[in-house]
Amino acid sequence: MKAIFISVRTGSTRLPQKALKQIKGKTTIEYLIDRVKKSNYADKIVLCTTEMKEDDILCEIATKNNIEYFRGSSPDKLKRWLGAAKQYNISFFVNADGDDIFFDSGLADLCFEQDVSNSNSLDFIDGRGLYNDVYAIRTTALEKVCESKKDTDTEFIRPHFVLHPDRFNIQKIKNVPDKYEKKNIRMTLDYEEDLTFFKTVIEHFDANGTEMHFEKILEFLDNNPNVVEINWALEQAWKDNQKKMISRMVV
Repeated sequence: MKAIFISVRTGSTRLPQKALKQIKGKTTIEYLIDRVKKSNYADKIVLCTTEMKEDDILCEIATKNNIEYFRGSSPDKLKRWLGAAKQYNISFFVNADGDDIFFDSGLADLCFEQDVSNSNSLDFIDGRGLYNDVYAIRTTALEKVCESKKDTDTEFIRPHFVLHPDRFNIQKIKNVPDKYEKKNIRMTLDYEEDLTFFKTVIEHFDANGTEMHFEKILEFLDNNPNVVEINWALEQAWKDNQKKMISRMVV
């Protein structure tokens, strides 16, 4: 069984409770849920959150939106995913981070198609460096990682696989349409300016009564560079913070 795992918790520090911020009467996480549901191949959508009381609301949102949820370790994202995979009998899944609320289901479907074209033999598909990072993981490979990893803080999952090419069948994501390539646009929800960016885009489509297809989002941003500028200056600060955190990893 194939799935898309939405990884989210309310305990964010830079923008507290960012998954619960409201835009036009919906939480930001619900915009992501709506987009992920459009996958042509995922058998299940599972919201993966923590066992902390503060994340009860996320489980309620999952139920309200007719998707599954799983509660596991707060710092150990890999262990949380493994628990979800076992509970729902998932053999292969794609991740969608809760702060990537414009995640396009077509990107997940590229991963599912690539695995099928390789006779369902891939352990890890590396989609780092696109407009949103995306990874696809086979549950048997995730089990091996969880058995051998030395750290319980697994916010950064890619090194656990790509640093061990002798153990896993790894491929870079292939046949990626140009629309998914990284551009000078920041589509991650981490700061107040990011929330303003997403709010501006969503309100535009809501006012026009049109669906937010990814191509249409890009077209709107291309025609409105002032919207891109709302949060683009934060991109380098975010990258610097990521580098510092990765340097402290123990794989």
